[in-house]
Amino acid sequence: MRIRAAIAVPAVSAVVSAVVSAAAAVLLLTAPQSRAAAGPDRPVRCAEKSLTLRAQAAPGDPTVLRAAVTNRGARACLVDRVPTVTFGDLDGAALPMPPGGIGTYRLAAGGTAYADVRTIADPADPEARRVDAVTVAASAAQWGQSFTAARLGTGRQVLVWEPVTTWWQRSAKAADRIIGLR
Repeated sequence: MRIRAAIAVPAVSAVVSAVVSAAAAVLLLTAPQSRAAAGPDRPVRCAEKSLTLRAQAAPGDPTVLRAAVTNRGARACLVDRVPTVTFGDLDGAALPMPPGGIGTYRLAAGGTAYADVRTIADPADPEARRVDAVTVAASAAQWGQSFTAARLGTGRQVLVWEPVTTWWQRSAKAADRIIGLR
């Protein structure tokens, strides 16, 4: 059976056009959002180079570290809701307190967020591990910054056992309340 070329070409062309349109739609829907697409109302993830991290032991309590992150960028951006805090060469990170720290925290341009980390509940605990440094990152996908025990003000080492960290807070006092200081 022969098909007329006048009928077959438009039919094939319509099918090809529909397939190309569907493929283009799939690509557009699955492509990652660019910074330009985020718009002024939708902050993007903070670039690590635009953040300044600080950490030090709480005065009078070397089992609590105070961490802060400042956005030096010109626009608001997002960090993880909970800082990623790791301890020397030990596996794992401080657990969020309260649990459920998945999500993001909006950090205004020039803004600072605060978190507290309790490294150990009882310094006399025989299961305590000792590390020379603690690393704090604003997001799990970032390298963060390492702070030696001496720089933190905890002495020669940091004692660690079942550490917990607060979510990022608007003030240092809010982080202190959550961890049980003051």
